[in-house]
Amino acid sequence: MNTKKMISGFSALMMTVTMLASCSAKAPENTVHTIDDLNGKTIGVQIGTTGDTLAGDIEGATVEKYNKYSDAVQALKQGKIDAVIIDSDTANVFVSKNQDVTILTEGFADEEYAIALNLENDALLEDINDALEDLKEDGTLKAIKDFYDSENAGTNPYTSPADANRSKGKLVMATNAEFPPYEFREGDKITGFDVDMMTAVCDKLGYELQIDDMAFESVIPAVQSGKADVGVAGLSVTPDREKNVKFSDSYTVTHLVVMVRK
Repeated sequence: MNTKKMISGFSALMMTVTMLASCSAKAPENTVHTIDDLNGKTIGVQIGTTGDTLAGDIEGATVEKYNKYSDAVQALKQGKIDAVIIDSDTANVFVSKNQDVTILTEGFADEEYAIALNLENDALLEDINDALEDLKEDGTLKAIKDFYDSENAGTNPYTSPADANRSKGKLVMATNAEFPPYEFREGDKITGFDVDMMTAVCDKLGYELQIDDMAFESVIPAVQSGKADVGVAGLSVTPDREKNVKFSDSYTVTHLVVMVRK
């Protein structure tokens, strides 16, 4: 993954992660070299993520929960925590701008990200799955992924057709714009892989995408209540989440990793 090329195209994201690099306090030496070393350690997670759930099952671990990953990374750099459990793509973004953190080569199992919908919304689920299938077959989904994560990252961005149909009105997407490269802020705009993917879905289905930024743990409740039509925030499919929402077909695969101080 050539993350440096991707970051160069996103000035706001550069500012966010570069600010973390300014931390100059001397932090304790890293003592986490394998996943087994997490036992008894203090682990940082983002509230409500699968990393949050996973960390709670680690023997003797103290779990520190943060509203956004950037806060967890800052705490790691300062020595307040021993490790962060984080999505691999997001970890690469932070590592690219913070030379004092790294990623363990040993990771956890793969995760599939999918779109969350209200349990009663079968019609929209079918439409979204059809759109995702089309985007996979015509190469659009891969091109969007490549824009954020490939040797040619930052080139050939997704753009909606000039004659895109918006006759079905707005489709509200609940997200948490603290999860690069999937969703993040660039100035006043929320962008990222998930945003482009849902824009392409809306282009297929005749909707105008409206993004509602909120705390990560509020995304699924927003879908449950009908405040949002879909939840798209790097959501992996888990049994607990399936009690409250239904999920589309997977649109990408990633995995959790452990970030530590060098």
